[in-house]
Amino acid sequence: MKTIGLIGGMSFESTAVYYRMINEMVRERIGGLASADVLLHSVNFAEIVALQKAGRWDLAADALTASARRLQEAGADCVLICTNTMHLVAPEVAGGIDVPLIHIIDETAKALAARGLKRPLLLATRYTMEHGFYAERMREADIEVMVPEADDRGAMHDIIFDELCAGVVKPGSRERAIAMIEAAKRQGADSIILGCTEICLLLDPQDLPLPGIDSTAVHACAAVEFALAETVAKRAAA
Repeated sequence: MKTIGLIGGMSFESTAVYYRMINEMVRERIGGLASADVLLHSVNFAEIVALQKAGRWDLAADALTASARRLQEAGADCVLICTNTMHLVAPEVAGGIDVPLIHIIDETAKALAARGLKRPLLLATRYTMEHGFYAERMREADIEVMVPEADDRGAMHDIIFDELCAGVVKPGSRERAIAMIEAAKRQGADSIILGCTEICLLLDPQDLPLPGIDSTAVHACAAVEFALAETVAKRAAA
């Protein structure tokens, strides 16, 4: 089994979901008491948020690259940035290490393509919905991302930072998110991307007005596939 390196803490609420999902998937595939070989570096999210608000993505890239290098030096065979928003600096992080960076947008695009979905609504932080990096990466996979209207983008951003990142889940916020999905469905959306790693705390991708893709689960699954590839191959050859 290869070692999975996680850059977490953005927020720790979703990092905990990553850890649980990864270990559950490994146990399911190997059986018994198996669990994943994981290294985690959890950053201080308050410091990252301050850099986001200041527009200092260069300093955020430096911080995450340093984290990725620490994981590599500790023995990680791959690295995951456990947040969608900070994939804005994924090229810098990937360029600073010698092991693969498993990219959440690429894995989400694969999950959409596998189901023949082409026009998803992206629910995420305002940075992810508005900065362009996410839509551009999806466009390379022939997927055209939709986003909510401006008021709804602001509401979703606040739900993520003020509620979900603090471990708070409100029924009213779930209703607001469902209303965004219904509006997008009327406008031609064929699916939903839970494009913030905390949104799975609010919405069940299996219980939405449109097919849902949970980026957290997709990313965790990709890490497990990478970690177990050799193990699975050896078992198949035995």
